[in-house]
Amino acid sequence: MKALFNQTPFEIQQPSQFERYALDLFHFQYEHLEHYRDFCNHLKKDPSKVSHSSEIPFMPISFFKSHKLLHPKTPTDFYFSSSGTTGQETSKHYVPFLKEYEASYRLAFQEFYGSVTDYCVLALLPSYLEREGSSLIYMVADLIEKSGHPQSGFYLDNPQDLHRSLLNLEAAGTKTLLIGVSFALLDFVEQYPMALQHTIVMETGGMKGRRKEMIRASLHAQLCQGFGLSKIHSEYGMTELLSQAYSSGDGVFKSPSWLKIYIRDTEDPLSLVGDHKTGGVNIIDLANTYSCAFIATQDLGKTYPDGTFSVLGRFDHAAIRGCNLLVP
Repeated sequence: MKALFNQTPFEIQQPSQFERYALDLFHFQYEHLEHYRDFCNHLKKDPSKVSHSSEIPFMPISFFKSHKLLHPKTPTDFYFSSSGTTGQETSKHYVPFLKEYEASYRLAFQEFYGSVTDYCVLALLPSYLEREGSSLIYMVADLIEKSGHPQSGFYLDNPQDLHRSLLNLEAAGTKTLLIGVSFALLDFVEQYPMALQHTIVMETGGMKGRRKEMIRASLHAQLCQGFGLSKIHSEYGMTELLSQAYSSGDGVFKSPSWLKIYIRDTEDPLSLVGDHKTGGVNIIDLANTYSCAFIATQDLGKTYPDGTFSVLGRFDHAAIRGCNLLVP
């Protein structure tokens, strides 16, 4: 099926380009996404009077649990789903054009880490592999394939094999990326401490009920000690997005040019606050063309003048799930 929005966000380089694109996409989604239009109308937000991306209404992320957010002319049965405990309602993110998601994560990885063909990619994501519909698994599986390295792969119930692979790759001086959910990385490194020199360890957040929640500084300190590293990297993403941000240490994230973070006032969710102030994380993900690109998450965070941001935790009433849930 031919794309209905004849622009691509992946060539954005300047803030002015982001602004024009965001406003065009807002008008497109207001026109074609009934639930988003109803939400904007409920707020009495007139699209003709929206002149800056900060004025665009951000839809609560919980709508992905109760509504099908999808352009009506792009019917699809394919969706990514969030994790959840038994009986808990999960989010569904319908994605009619998987090439948009693939372009987003491939280009972002290239921007922050270089060509994936330079790496051996090892994945320790048991809680995600044990269920269907994970966008993280889709991304990592593709990175594993694109890396082309014979030792790239997922490790579920075979920590001995992962340990052996890491030792062999280190001995060969191979650039390696080990991406894992926090509790699994902790479990692994407690059993197999080592001193890595050629490996990036990247946590994707969340204990997901497997271990006691930890503040990010404590988590990273334990992982650094266990892996013999000075920094632990992090990935920030979620089911409802098609883009990711990355941190090369200290929990400070950088976004690709098509992803922007605003912070909303915790007392007045329709108002935004400035840099260095803690509030709710609002996200504009311009890759999210046919769903909703303007999302009010349940994360708490703050932004900084250079465009980076940190995630400080979640609202008390928010159900814990597998984005970055940790306090820095």
